[in-house]
Amino acid sequence: MLGAIIVGAIIGMVAASVTKRSDSMGCLANIFAGLFGSFVGQSLFGYWGPSLAGMALIPSIAGAVIVIAVISFFIGD
Repeated sequence: MLGAIIVGAIIGMVAASVTKRSDSMGCLANIFAGLFGSFVGQSLFGYWGPSLAGMALIPSIAGAVIVIAVISFFIGD
């Protein structure tokens, strides 16, 4: 469980830097974006590429970028 949280935080940080939202996101937001983005990305794109803690990294990062973009659209930040 701790490994998944750490990997989720890393995925969230990468996705936040890709979407240029790294300044406005905190640690908990990165973890949420990484874990939920991992779920979304693997549901949409499947399980391919390298994986850590049971999360395929490339689809997880793509899903986290989608999650951050959708949330930013609705919040207007």
